[in-house]
Amino acid sequence: MNIYAKKQRWKIVLTIIAFLIVGISLWYTNNLVKSIGSEERQKAKLWAEAVQKKAKLVKFTNDLFEKIKTEERKKAELYAEATRELNNDVQNINFVLKVLQENTTVPVILTNDKDEILISRNLDSLKEKDPIYLNEQLSLMKKLYAPVEVEVYKGMKQRLYHKDSKVFTTIKMVFDSLINSFISEVAINSAGVPVIFTNFEKNKIIDIGKIDSSEVNTQDKLKFKLQELASQNPPITVDLGNNQINYIFYAESNLLTQLKWYPYFQFGAIGLFLVIAYILFSTARKAEQDQVWVGMSKETAHQLGTPLSSLLAWNEHLKSIGVDDNITNEMHQDVQRLITITERFSKIGSQPTLQLENVNEVLNTSINYLKNRTSRNTQYELILPQENLFAHLSVPLFDWVIENLCKNAVDAMDGKGKLTIKLIDIPEALYIDITDTGKGIPKYKFKTVFEPGFTTKQRGWGLGLSLCKRIIETYHQGKIYVLESSQNIGTTFRIELKRN
Repeated sequence: MNIYAKKQRWKIVLTIIAFLIVGISLWYTNNLVKSIGSEERQKAKLWAEAVQKKAKLVKFTNDLFEKIKTEERKKAELYAEATRELNNDVQNINFVLKVLQENTTVPVILTNDKDEILISRNLDSLKEKDPIYLNEQLSLMKKLYAPVEVEVYKGMKQRLYHKDSKVFTTIKMVFDSLINSFISEVAINSAGVPVIFTNFEKNKIIDIGKIDSSEVNTQDKLKFKLQELASQNPPITVDLGNNQINYIFYAESNLLTQLKWYPYFQFGAIGLFLVIAYILFSTARKAEQDQVWVGMSKETAHQLGTPLSSLLAWNEHLKSIGVDDNITNEMHQDVQRLITITERFSKIGSQPTLQLENVNEVLNTSINYLKNRTSRNTQYELILPQENLFAHLSVPLFDWVIENLCKNAVDAMDGKGKLTIKLIDIPEALYIDITDTGKGIPKYKFKTVFEPGFTTKQRGWGLGLSLCKRIIETYHQGKIYVLESSQNIGTTFRIELKRN
């Protein structure tokens, strides 16, 4: 039975309510995060679909560009063929001249096999007669495309050079602008998600968005970042035509990432608050208990002082009137015991002075006193080593511990059984084992028995073992615990004291 059980039940109820409130809050927050996350993912999905559609448009434009480029090349080849036919077949001269005249877009220069300019067409009409301008254009055409060779006679060849027309050049500029705009839009207008635009080999960054450049400034960092992004979303393949394959890697937005971790931070903050609150509450409760202990002990010592003085006086009076010495001596021992008890109570709340004491002698004195004041059906066995063992003790308080443990053991045996007190010497410490043949203690109560308020007695306060724990651990820097216990066989309490 625990006399504080009702109070503890209320604490448990309040704790459960607090956790329910926290749980509901976390559940609501988690659902809110999931909802926002779903919306974010939907936006990212729409963005990815838009990127793919725009990439198809860019590819279509590139294909059209390549078609125009091929057509202009064919025009140049047709121009060369017409030139050859003009030299070989006079009958078709009207058709050939028509072909030559209809080429109004592709700039061409016809040279002999020594690259001496023979004819030019579709160049700047104002500069076309300038030899320097023609040679500059010829050098430019040589860099752009391979010439079309025209065999005029056996052993005599002509070369036809060409460059892109103004229309084609304009289209190319528009196409380049379209690609740059596409790449920029992918990186900037990315629905708030981190984006990396790479080449086909995935080793070169074309553009990035919502990503710190320091995270991808080396090949190892780039590889790691790409793996991280790919683990969240599969990369988008972008075919821009002309065998130009790129990849777009993207992840969840920073906002979504923060929201995903928010419930954990919230739980951590609430948990930290609860821990701090528990520590503060426990500290305050312990301080309150200490005050109660000290107040009760001091008051008890004060109340015992006056009747003890009277008892000492009455005992002396009995001696003076010739009362049997055995009676007065026993009374004197009991009065001295009361004085010791008063001294114990007076020491509660203050740090007692520890002195080097003979543990063998302290135990022997304490057990001999208890033998005469407990049931005759209780058999005491004190096992001490041959050599005296010493430890720093406060004898009145330590004697109190031995008395409480022995009295509890006698109660557990209902006054019938064997009580064994054994002092054990080991290099690190001194062990004092107190073993009874009583009812035993369930294993799950090994620690509970030392809590204030725990008792198996109908009229007990549950303070004895709690007091023992306080005296041994707080004042003597030792340990006290249930070593072992078996139902209807007995229990062993062990005290550990530091060796001196």
